[in-house]
Amino acid sequence: MGDVLESGLKRIGVTVSKPILAVIAIIFGILVIVFPELLVWIVGLYFIIQGLLFFADYFELRTR
Repeated sequence: MGDVLESGLKRIGVTVSKPILAVIAIIFGILVIVFPELLVWIVGLYFIIQGLLFFADYFELRTR
């Protein structure tokens, strides 16, 4: 999943290294364990990012 997220972010002009993505994933995992009510927000954020990546793919294919 990290590769998919990384390649998707590159398409919309955001570059993030794998160690940074790993740290972010660990932080989110710890937050969910400590504060389970944050799970709703983290899942929502994930879907927003995925939606943006789908739009980036769509517009990239459309411009070809």
